Amino acid sequence: MNIPTTLKHKPVVVSENYEQVDGRLAGNTDAQGLSLGLAQWNDRGKVDISAKVWRHTGEKWSRQSEELPLHRVLDLSILICRTMAHFREAYRYEHLYDPKNPVIDRIGLQGAAMTVAVCTDNERINEDIKLFDQTLSQDDELIGERLRTLSSLLKEMGY
Repeated sequence: MNIPTTLKHKPVVVSENYEQVDGRLAGNTDAQGLSLGLAQWNDRGKVDISAKVWRHTGEKWSRQSEELPLHRVLDLSILICRTMAHFREAYRYEHLYDPKNPVIDRIGLQGAAMTVAVCTDNERINEDIKLFDQTLSQDDELIGERLRTLSSLLKEMGY
């Protein structure tokens, strides 16, 4: 199914077979494609690039399709990587984190720092963090494959 090109997001680079590789949902997902293109929120004289996940209900393109600026996609990647690094050592804590110090890290970006922390406002955090850890462990191969690919591409690009 071809990604629409007549909507506000203007695709430039696409992956139109994403439904075949969408993690555990591969072959049974509404996420039909990914694109990098000109953002739908562009104003005259100001152009941003965005990444978009294209969802399709089976009948029409969904309003639940998501569009993110590229820096946010990368920030999410940083958050994922730092979270995974935490959970590799989380077994050391009774509750998989230190309740007295829920901040996992502060990562410097643009003169400030992105705080990575366990969400202690979640009233069921002790249950939810165990489920999160189990799911992260179950998806290790799936996520690891993508991280290895990303690492290889970053090295190839000189990063």
